[in-house]
Amino acid sequence: MSKRVLTTESGAPVADNQNSASAGVGGPLLLQDQHLLEKLARFNRERIPERVVHARGSGAYGHFTVTDDVSDLTSAAFLNTVGKRTELFTRFSTVADNLGGADAVRDPRGFAVKFYTEEGNYDLVGNNTPVFFIKDPLKFPDFIHSQKRDPFTGKQEPDNVWDFWAHAPEATHQVTWLMGDRGIPASYRHMNGYGSHTYQWTNAAGDAFFVKYHFKTNQGIRSLSAEQGQELAGKDANSHQTDLLQAIERGVHPSWTLYVQVMPAAEADSYRFNPFDLTKVWPHADYPLRRVGRLVLDRNPDNVFAEVEQAAFSPNNFVPGIGPSPDKMLQGRLFAYADAHRYRLGVNHTQLAVNAPRATTADNYGRDGLMAANAQPRGEKNYEPNSYGGPAETGTPLSAPLAVHGHTGTHEAPAHSKDDDFFQAGELYRLMSEEERARLVANIAGGLSQVSREDVIEKNLAHFHAADPEYGKRVEAAVRALREG
Repeated sequence: MSKRVLTTESGAPVADNQNSASAGVGGPLLLQDQHLLEKLARFNRERIPERVVHARGSGAYGHFTVTDDVSDLTSAAFLNTVGKRTELFTRFSTVADNLGGADAVRDPRGFAVKFYTEEGNYDLVGNNTPVFFIKDPLKFPDFIHSQKRDPFTGKQEPDNVWDFWAHAPEATHQVTWLMGDRGIPASYRHMNGYGSHTYQWTNAAGDAFFVKYHFKTNQGIRSLSAEQGQELAGKDANSHQTDLLQAIERGVHPSWTLYVQVMPAAEADSYRFNPFDLTKVWPHADYPLRRVGRLVLDRNPDNVFAEVEQAAFSPNNFVPGIGPSPDKMLQGRLFAYADAHRYRLGVNHTQLAVNAPRATTADNYGRDGLMAANAQPRGEKNYEPNSYGGPAETGTPLSAPLAVHGHTGTHEAPAHSKDDDFFQAGELYRLMSEEERARLVANIAGGLSQVSREDVIEKNLAHFHAADPEYGKRVEAAVRALREG
């Protein structure tokens, strides 16, 4: 077997990869040493800006198989036949920490799936919680600033974390999720995934439905206590990455069953909760789960940087039969995610192998830009419409139109009969066992007791009192005990 020849990036053979060119033995190095300059310049540029959120991530390839007929709900081709199989890539992540952070920390987890469908890539970008801290994207940069490292101290500050939550009562529901038992998953395999947002499905007849996605882990829910998480993070900062990699390598392929909650579009206006509020769930008694299919992960990436770090998910990557809802947070993410990838990876990031469509071909008039890999065929026109047979519009919308009315301006979301910031947080608390409640209270008190300002503590305690009187009393007593001790 002939040896492979080491070359420069232009393809020229490298004569010596051990010694730099110098002006005589022991002399200064030469600017003409193209191989040295190329290696150092590439090394300096080996890392791209990390994600502002969801920086620490893991991923794997797999497939989705339809198990139940949902053609009455959506015309999406990858969901139109029982038994149909679609290749996919999934990325899991923590939210607040940097790329070098530990996996076993108390934080929401990203749960993003890229379906390589025959009608283009469909990206479903969610979390392992069905709700979020805020409901308007205008507050998102401020929220993330409060949770990330403080610009002066260089570390996450309880004062910042809890001060933001003190001024965001709608966060009480998600704080209760985060500080509860599911706040630290034992692994990526042992947690659920949720689309979290409300999306729209449209069937072939044009009937519209609003849906919420639920990926239920088939491995069972497993979580870590605060003490177990701290111990594991200290022993192996890469614990969740290691678990996912090794499970797939030994043939233990994690899987999730996808269900959807389905709301006929006509019921949205009169539902007791605002169905487009990301801080709220739809109780299953109102809209039960309907099974769709099974997601399986069965292949690890060959290169984490190329395939996990450069994987780009955007919730505006829809396919026919699936579209957005009036969910304000979703509407903001439709722009923000794609724009973040254009900044991090460049305008041609969709041409990277992990992001490019596989069951179809991208064909449009986007041209040039940094790192353009797909050259325009000679003589082909770069505008539309044209008389030369270039790609043309279909005239068929991907989803049903959303009704709009009223005047432009800044508006609070419309209130529904049961809408407030605390009711569902209280419902979640009352669903917990006594042991779960005790751990929840201890986790909240551990962080809130470190806050330096009494007024910030009082504002947060008021939120827990409003959710449930017992909840508030127990958190208040635990905080006081820690501060006085």
